[in-house]
Amino acid sequence: MMKKYAFIGLSALLFSCGGNSDNNNNADNGADASNNPPPAALAYTVVKVYPHDTSSYTQGLIWHNNTLYEGTGREGFSKVARLNIETGKPEQQEMIAQNEFGEGITILNGKIYQLTWQNHLVHVYDAATLKKVQEFNWPYDGWGITHDGTNLIISTGSNNLYFVNPADFKILKTVGVSDNFGPVMNLNELEMVNGFVYANKYLSNYILKINPETGKVEGRVDLQDIFQKSGKTYDAASIPDPEQDVLNGIAFNAATNTFYVTGKQWPALFEIKLN
Repeated sequence: MMKKYAFIGLSALLFSCGGNSDNNNNADNGADASNNPPPAALAYTVVKVYPHDTSSYTQGLIWHNNTLYEGTGREGFSKVARLNIETGKPEQQEMIAQNEFGEGITILNGKIYQLTWQNHLVHVYDAATLKKVQEFNWPYDGWGITHDGTNLIISTGSNNLYFVNPADFKILKTVGVSDNFGPVMNLNELEMVNGFVYANKYLSNYILKINPETGKVEGRVDLQDIFQKSGKTYDAASIPDPEQDVLNGIAFNAATNTFYVTGKQWPALFEIKLN
């Protein structure tokens, strides 16, 4: 979830955001590209389009108890919110400190976990009330977060996925993610679906399907044409900063077997189904 405001060139894609990053501490597993076949190209169809608040710098999405939750970034604007999906507006929200940059969110055991980018803090809320109940320290940049039903899984902008005990935030194991070209950097927003971790790759139009045991990228969804596929005419003026306001946000609705995806300050939230 990099958040930057200055354009990041191609060479910078090899690094995570600044601060206490973990790029020099990559896990060995999953780093050898020689045994990795190319990821399968996953097709999709657009099921429905919903409005999305263009003031929301989306860092995380979660579908929970038939409700959409969103975590947003930017200092002074970061929040966690329960949304009305039909309007895109918050029904309830909780702002974080003005000097903090909010990141990904997930819900586990009735609690919302919200990362911060370089503040090294994790805020924990009661999912029913959005009342803050706990706070943890996190040594790395915070980008994306999901869970496997027991442990949290966190990305930091490198190619690592960290499995973390939600009770004390101790790191249990680290899995390095790679494809047929080698380590895959800039892993961002995360969502665990049917045993696979789906991840936005920052500054790209891709969602990656990752085997969390091996770290191998087994599939890839290219959403470059999602506006056109939805029947929407893409208007660059409708997105405040097209270079930075990239695809980010993945939520899965198990009842319909569909995903909700959007981008930072995008005017639309898309419900899609993988074919």
